[in-house]
Amino acid sequence: MASCSLKLLCTALSKLRVDTMVIRTNSYYQPPRYRPPYWYMPKDRVMSEDMLTQENKQFVEEVLQDRLSAQATLESPLAKAEPQAEAIWTPYTRRTGVIARKIGNYPLWSKDGKKMHTTLLQVVDNHVIKYIPPQELNPMLERKPVYREHGRKLGCLLVGAETVDPTTVTKDYCGLFNAVGMLPKKHLFRFFVSPSAVLPTGTPLFATHFRVGDYVDVRAKTMDRGFQGVMKRWGFKGMPASHGVTKTHRRPGNIGAGGEKARVWPGTKMPGHMGNSWRTLRGVKILRMNTKHNVLWMLGVGIPGETGAICYLYDTILPTKKLQTSPPFPTHPPAADLPLEYYDESVHPFEESTIAFEET
Repeated sequence: MASCSLKLLCTALSKLRVDTMVIRTNSYYQPPRYRPPYWYMPKDRVMSEDMLTQENKQFVEEVLQDRLSAQATLESPLAKAEPQAEAIWTPYTRRTGVIARKIGNYPLWSKDGKKMHTTLLQVVDNHVIKYIPPQELNPMLERKPVYREHGRKLGCLLVGAETVDPTTVTKDYCGLFNAVGMLPKKHLFRFFVSPSAVLPTGTPLFATHFRVGDYVDVRAKTMDRGFQGVMKRWGFKGMPASHGVTKTHRRPGNIGAGGEKARVWPGTKMPGHMGNSWRTLRGVKILRMNTKHNVLWMLGVGIPGETGAICYLYDTILPTKKLQTSPPFPTHPPAADLPLEYYDESVHPFEESTIAFEET
């Protein structure tokens, strides 16, 4: 009898231990994961010029210049393509986005004299690299509802920005662009698009892909601030500066480890790595556009990242700020007769005279 009761007690304790482990692992807290995407391949290669002669080096530079000039003079595939009757924009259509670089902040003034702070984003050398149909996407992505829209599956459009020297990247990475006939790109990003908004491979993308007055979502990485304490990372008040406080001025204080089964709950605000996380700022309005340098003036200064950071822009998904009229679909073709500047109706153009207010 004693052995049976001991076995029952051990079985009960083992079940309790398993249940406890399940409770501890099933948490809503998801730690940040710094993993490359599944299509990632290394870009940088080991540079060695031991076996490279001066003549071979000049030959490589000549070939590189020829390919750069050929890519610059290449006509857009969108201009050659015949218009399709089924490519009609609807409010449920999802277009591609663009890759831009944050270049600083600049003020604008409205027509009533109000000052507005803006962030400048420059669309640099964007081209469509590849299109992946919905049936060829990673099967693991099919379970996520973000890749479906109103019952229809979305395809994936791979966009690259900023052409780099092909001798500085690996052979495998160059293979992504050899089939397209383009030079390697420094930055790649994939946008999920509707099947009717697919762009031909090699199509350039400009700032005119959007319009002034439209709202876009901006996705970028925040500033990397390294390991920080709770006062800077979470805004804690800290302990008093006097009255007997010793060496605990900037510490978090009680973290609740003694009252809850001698453990700390996942997600507790504690010191750790701050920044370098993906964030999306939704519903940012475009106030001004320069067609020569492909610069966009975005309302506000809350766009993630430091100056020089890479940002990804696409049409907003907010219901109250979605596009109501047809934008350039599937994108704006390259044109030479466009105005230099586009202003929103609420912005005072710099070409006009200064605003003057008379006393009444």
